Amino acid sequence: MTLNLRWNQIGDIGAQYLCDALQHNTTLTTLDLQNNYIGDDRVQRLGDALRHNTTLTLLDLRYNQLGAVGAQYLGDVLQHDRTLTTLNLAVNRIGHVGAQYLADGLRYNNTLITLNLRHNQIGNVGAQHLNNALRCNRTLTTLHLQYNQLGNIGAQYLSNSLRNNTTLTTLHLEANQIGKVGAQHLAGGLRHNATLMTLNLRWNQIGDIGAQYLCDALQHNTTLTTLDLRHNDIGDVGAQHLGDVLQHNITLTTLSIDENPED
Repeated sequence: MTLNLRWNQIGDIGAQYLCDALQHNTTLTTLDLQNNYIGDDRVQRLGDALRHNTTLTLLDLRYNQLGAVGAQYLGDVLQHDRTLTTLNLAVNRIGHVGAQYLADGLRYNNTLITLNLRHNQIGNVGAQHLNNALRCNRTLTTLHLQYNQLGNIGAQYLSNSLRNNTTLTTLHLEANQIGKVGAQHLAGGLRHNATLMTLNLRWNQIGDIGAQYLCDALQHNTTLTTLDLRHNDIGDVGAQHLGDVLQHNITLTTLSIDENPED
């Protein structure tokens, strides 16, 4: 059963009534609350409701007003919840502190498959917290971290995740200013990773040098099937490196390099 309340401006009061109902509901599996002006206080009530609910598998809280406090409540939920498989928190304001709370929840969670933290200003510190969680978590397969100001340091933390995590198959890092240094870090992780299948690095200014680092990794990686490098300032030199690696790599099936400059 699905309940779609997106773009309804239900606010905190409406969310309170909804939380009361959730505590006793035994059929709802999908709840879409995106863009409803829901703040941290109502997320606390929602967290309390989810402690009693045993059927909800997808919770969508995109485009709300969640901060670190709200993330703390949801992190507590993740530690105990046994049904939620998808949590979408895109375009909120959880920051690196909120990322830490969620990471703490992921350490103990064994049901969540997809986590979307796009556009949440978690920064490289938030990436560090998530890296620590991914060392322990064995169920998460898809992680969205687009537009989070990770930089090359954040990419370094996530490269450690690629070295140690054995379940993540899809990683979105679009628009994070990782640059060529960040690409080098990620390439190091890819060399030793045996599970990641999709990596999206659009809008990251990796350039020809960054492309070369990734190509070196692809000579050893045997699982990645999709790589998106659009809008990365890759010229003819980088394109040549990518062309060369495709002659030897037999697993990569989708490589997107359009919308890069022509030398």
